[in-house]
Amino acid sequence: MQRVVSQNLKRTLALAAVAAAALLAGCGGGSTQQIDPFSPTRVIAFGDESAAILQSGKKYGVNGLNADTQLIDCRINPNWAQVLASGFGFVYPQCNNDFVALPQGIMYTVDGYKVADVRDKIDQHLSNDRFGPKDIVGIMVGVNDILELYRQFPQQSRDSLINEAKARGRLLADQVNRIANANGRVVVSTIFDVGLTPFAQKEKLQQTDIDRAVFLNDLSTAFNTALRLNVLNDGRLVGLVLVDETVQQISRFPAAFGYTNVTDAACRTDIARQDCTPNTLVTDANTTQWLWAGDTLLSPVAQQRIGTLVLSRAKNNPF
Repeated sequence: MQRVVSQNLKRTLALAAVAAAALLAGCGGGSTQQIDPFSPTRVIAFGDESAAILQSGKKYGVNGLNADTQLIDCRINPNWAQVLASGFGFVYPQCNNDFVALPQGIMYTVDGYKVADVRDKIDQHLSNDRFGPKDIVGIMVGVNDILELYRQFPQQSRDSLINEAKARGRLLADQVNRIANANGRVVVSTIFDVGLTPFAQKEKLQQTDIDRAVFLNDLSTAFNTALRLNVLNDGRLVGLVLVDETVQQISRFPAAFGYTNVTDAACRTDIARQDCTPNTLVTDANTTQWLWAGDTLLSPVAQQRIGTLVLSRAKNNPF
């Protein structure tokens, strides 16, 4: 009797092992099968001056200088779009100093661009190209929308401008969803709180009717909230980067992030925004410890941090 029970037990365990192995194989498990990491063949950037590179190689913020020639080198102090591209081994034609034969980077980023401009650039792209599952598309835009709306106050009421900020956030979400529905893979970021910028601090001091920094914060929040509520959130086609929360944390706890100044602009105001270098900074400014390069421009160290967040999302999202 004991021998029969033992044989039955062995037979049951053997069947269970076979079933488990079959289940594991059916789920794609086992040591020989792994999920392939996302490996794009092209990077496409949409946005404003925060990611723009001129044909001269100049950028908006603090341009890096070659140590030997003291000439501007676009590879130094990369902006967020460059960090994203380099993470996959790509460069943009605007900064191809190593003469890569096929840069595999497309840049639709221009100083002053707003959400509607990005929409138009997507139209342009789709008129002679497409988005595919091996395209990683990075988008950050909206700061210039907030500035445009802010300058309409007080001729336009606060509430109407807040509603328009929401509409522009929805418009950006529509563009993100449009690319995703066209089979592209998108990483989009919220905008930083414009109420924390050096521009906002100056407006707060000069305009005393209301707290202008708070108003800029409210406009930024309305934009970002509408973007987050309306963007496609299926966890597969779109990755979201919370730049607003990152910059807010740095502003609140600068020392914890290695910053010594989170309120002032590092670049001199008598220098064009695309001509700023380490040689044209205000007294005591430090590009590795200051948050802002200009009134509404991030410093190189902040650009690097945001670029790293965008790249991490691109690599870790289940595209």
